Amino acid sequence: MLMRESRLGRLVVALRELLGRLPVTSWLIGGEEAAVSHTLRQGLLAALLIMVGSWGVGWLPITPDSLLATSPMLLPLRTTTAGVVTCTVLLVLGTLLLVRSWLRLSRRVGGWTPEATSTVRTAVWMWSAPLLLTLPIISRDVYSYLAQGRVLQSGMNPYETGVSELPGWFMEGADGVWAQSPSPYGPLFLLIARGIWVLSGGIPEIGILCFRLLSLAGVLLMVHVIPRLARAMGSQPAWALWLCLLNPLSLLVLLPAAHNDAPMMGLVLLGLWWSLRRRRLAAIVVLTAAVAIKPIAVVVLPFAMLLTLRRTDSYALRLREWLVAGAVAVALLLAAGQALGVGLGWVTAALTAGSAITQAAPVGLLGGAVGWAVAEAGGPEADAVASTIHLGFRVLSVLLVAMMLLRPRLGNPVLWAGYAVALVVACSSIIQPWYLLWVLPLVAVVHVHRGRLLMLVTLVLTVAVLLSLVGQLSVAQWIDTAAVQTIAVLVALAYLGFLVLIDPGTGEHFDLSRPAQRWNLAEGWTSLRAPTVRSRSWSRQELVPGTVPGTGTGTESARGSPRDGPRDPTGRPHPADRPSTEDTR
Repeated sequence: MLMRESRLGRLVVALRELLGRLPVTSWLIGGEEAAVSHTLRQGLLAALLIMVGSWGVGWLPITPDSLLATSPMLLPLRTTTAGVVTCTVLLVLGTLLLVRSWLRLSRRVGGWTPEATSTVRTAVWMWSAPLLLTLPIISRDVYSYLAQGRVLQSGMNPYETGVSELPGWFMEGADGVWAQSPSPYGPLFLLIARGIWVLSGGIPEIGILCFRLLSLAGVLLMVHVIPRLARAMGSQPAWALWLCLLNPLSLLVLLPAAHNDAPMMGLVLLGLWWSLRRRRLAAIVVLTAAVAIKPIAVVVLPFAMLLTLRRTDSYALRLREWLVAGAVAVALLLAAGQALGVGLGWVTAALTAGSAITQAAPVGLLGGAVGWAVAEAGGPEADAVASTIHLGFRVLSVLLVAMMLLRPRLGNPVLWAGYAVALVVACSSIIQPWYLLWVLPLVAVVHVHRGRLLMLVTLVLTVAVLLSLVGQLSVAQWIDTAAVQTIAVLVALAYLGFLVLIDPGTGEHFDLSRPAQRWNLAEGWTSLRAPTVRSRSWSRQELVPGTVPGTGTGTESARGSPRDGPRDPTGRPHPADRPSTEDTR
């Protein structure tokens, strides 16, 4: 039975209609179903709730240099049980209202049209603005960024020295798991972190603001490039922006947590775009800069270089591009390493960093379990066995990515770069929820998805952001943390149950019964179950004419028109299109 046909669903609709007629609530709830203004305002309200909630349970160091640690406005929110519980509830409710607004916007825009792209951009800026004023939530890695910048400024090597060598490091907010772990970041990012440490003068709030501005620059790059890549690849720009930047995990990780994933992914996408435009040197420089922020970006580099070729069926042409890109990238990375004072020694350190973090990924759990079993049987130490297994999977991921690159019939390089990144993450001993944000843009700019896979991604994003949020509440030691987290979980489960089971506007987004399908301009809708056998390797002829300089005259492609495309990720077609059996089921 459809959600709208249930008794509770009808009650929710009736309540919404009632509240929509009241002067006090009509600005937020009323309006026609297709009007987006109310959903935009609901998302803004959600961001404001998150902002206020973070002031009570977000991460705040207790160093004497802090501007807010003794603020009369924040102290009651952070030091009293009533303040902490209230802020926890506001934070969870705001997050789930943000989830609801994100899902509702996909229905209210009326279709993934060019006008919808502007609406989604507006939503990104409207919902992001209050998040710039939050205390760090989801993750407190930003304090580790500052600490590693301080390590470098103190004349120590961050790839050999943990932040525990710094006096007072714990009071400055860095997570204890990084106490003796080498930095996992590239030399460019550490140089930026040192500059921010010097600029902030050791004041954490100023440092957080600087890192947030860096993340904002990354988001700006993504807003600029994602629509262009989506147009060129035959996807829908509005859909790609909606999935990649408006989802709650992106909004809360990239801005409140100020993660360096934003500048890294912004540079990766810009490098892909410049590769499409055949600006080889600029693309290599930008992609190398992404690697020098987070080494995972190196997986994308060889795929990006294939975009510069008119066709990819020649191994000689592929090898030429890889050799040129590799030589330039190594030279740049060596220069960055020299500026840092570590040469290329940072590569090994960064790849092996994070050993102090719980190895909670499937590969990490496998290594731990086998190591324990071998040690119990009288063999080598458990850690040594686990490290060997983890190394084996890393080597396996490298071999599998090399096989992808050397296939005679290569698929779309951007999409295959996404597959390669997903493969490397799956073979890693550590997986964080935000690693999904590395993959989403590389997939979304090539295909629009609907059905089971999209619903599963929606559910994973929602659950991941809630688990991360509840697990990273900063609660004073004299307040019962377990009780506060229990309240957060109960509120989250109640609201999540409403979104999944009752709310007629969001329930269908969690329906896993619909078959997984994907769409692009060249192929239309295709089932993910049907294997695709390529007749030839990827070439620039597959780009949408006119979207990239040198690919056409700008006239409509003979392979299809925009009306052939989807207008809603739930499978609802444009009103002018004839609905299929699948769409009316």
